[in-house]
Amino acid sequence: MNTTVPTSLYAQRRARVASQLGAQGIALIPTAPERARNRDSDFLYRHDSYFYYLTGFTEPNAWLVISGDGRSTLFCQPKDMEREIWDGYRLGPEAAVGALSVDEAHSAQELDALMPKLLENRDAVWFPFAIHQGLEQRVAGWLNQVRARVRYGALCPEQQRDLCSVLDEMRLVKDAHEQDIMRRAAKISARAHVRAMQYSARALREGREVREYHLDAELLHEFRTSGSQAVAYNSIVAAGPNACVLHYRADAAPVRAGELVLIDAGCELDGYASDITRTFPADGKFTGPQRELYHLVLASQEASVAATRPGARFTDPHDAAVKVLAQGMLDVGLLDANKVGSVDDVIDKRAYFQFYMHRTGHWLGMDVHDCGSYVEPSQVGEVSERRDPLSNEVIRNRPSRILQPGMVLTIEPGIYVRPAEGVPERFHHIGIRIEDDAIVAAAGCELITRDVPVRAEEIEALMRA
Repeated sequence: MNTTVPTSLYAQRRARVASQLGAQGIALIPTAPERARNRDSDFLYRHDSYFYYLTGFTEPNAWLVISGDGRSTLFCQPKDMEREIWDGYRLGPEAAVGALSVDEAHSAQELDALMPKLLENRDAVWFPFAIHQGLEQRVAGWLNQVRARVRYGALCPEQQRDLCSVLDEMRLVKDAHEQDIMRRAAKISARAHVRAMQYSARALREGREVREYHLDAELLHEFRTSGSQAVAYNSIVAAGPNACVLHYRADAAPVRAGELVLIDAGCELDGYASDITRTFPADGKFTGPQRELYHLVLASQEASVAATRPGARFTDPHDAAVKVLAQGMLDVGLLDANKVGSVDDVIDKRAYFQFYMHRTGHWLGMDVHDCGSYVEPSQVGEVSERRDPLSNEVIRNRPSRILQPGMVLTIEPGIYVRPAEGVPERFHHIGIRIEDDAIVAAAGCELITRDVPVRAEEIEALMRA
C-alpha cells in the first residue's frame, strides 16, 4: 500500500468515478491476477493500474465496487495466519475499511455470493473492457443470477459500459501527488543511466570485458538501492548494431570501444513509470560520424520540446522532430535529394521512414505506455482520409489531442541506420535515440529526466569522471 499519498485522494477519485456512473450505475474493478512463472514460482506481482489508482492497495485477489450513490466496497483476501506465514501480511477486510477509507469490505471468498445482490436493481454495470481475461464471462454469470430473480421483482442492469472511458480521462492529467512521484522516479532512473555510462567507460579503460548485461546490472542496482520497486519495463541495453533494433532486450553482446550503446530504461516507483533513453559512446568519446548523427537527433528533440506546450496538439512534437530529421538526412547524405526531392517531399512521401520509423512520444504514467485517448474528444466526429505513401493504406485521421497542463508524455526522436544501397558506410549500424519525460506546464513543459546529461560534450565529460 502506498503510504506517501493520503487515502483521501483515492476517495476523491472514487467520488469522481461515482459521479459519472448515473444514480443507479455500478462499477466493478478487479486488480491483476498473480501469474505463474513456472511450477511453484510466480512472477513478481504487480497490481492492476486502474485498481491501484482508485485504492492505493497492492495486494492480489482484490476487487473494488463503486456505486452511483458514492459508496465503495472492497473485496480482499481474508486474514489467514497460516498463509501469512508463507506469503506475507494481509490487511484483511476488517482493517481495510479504516486503512483504505472505503465504506465496506468483505472477504474475496464472498465475491460470487454478494456480487449478484450488489448488481440487482442497477440500470448499468461498468467495468474495464478487454483488460481482464474472463471478466466479461464472470459478469455475465452474475447477471444471470439477477435475471433468475426478475419474477420476484428484481431488475437486471440493461447496459454494460466500458469503465476505461471514464478512468482514462481521469488518469491522463496527473495531479500534484502523481507528478511528485514521477519526478522522484525520474531522478532514480537518471542516476541509473549515469551509473551505466560511467561503468562502461571505466571498465573499458581498465581493460575489462564489458557486455550488455553488465550495464543492465548497473541499472538494476541503482533502481533497487534507491527504493524503486521494479523496472517500469524490460530494459533495452543495445550495443553497436543492436541499437538499430527498436525493442532489443539486454543480452550478452560485447560492448566495444568505438561503438555506441543505446540504453532505454526506467524504474517504477510507487506505481508510476519513468522512461529514459540515452545513447553514448562505449568508451566515452564520440567518433565523427556518431557525433554528426547525434547532433541531428538532439536538434530534433529540441524542436520537439519547443513544440510541447499547452494548446499544442499531441502530434506537434512529432511533426517538429520529423521536419528537423528530414532536413538533416538530406544534409548528411542519408537521403539523396536527386532521388527524394526537397524536405517537404521527404515528409510527404515519408522517405525518412527508412531511418526513423516510430512516433516521437507517448503518454506516461502508471503504465509506461499510459492510457488516454490521442484524439481530441471534442473533435472525434471530424474525420479526414489520406492514403499512406508507403503502404498505400487509407488512413482515417481525427484531430490530435490538445495538450494541457498535467499531461505527461515522452519526447524521443531517433535515427537508425542499417546498411543498404546508397547509405554512406560511415553511418552503418549507428542507432541513436534520445528520450526525456515531459510534464506539460502552464507555459511550455518541464523535462524531469535531465539529471542525466544529453549534450555530447556533457556525456563525454561525465564518462571521463
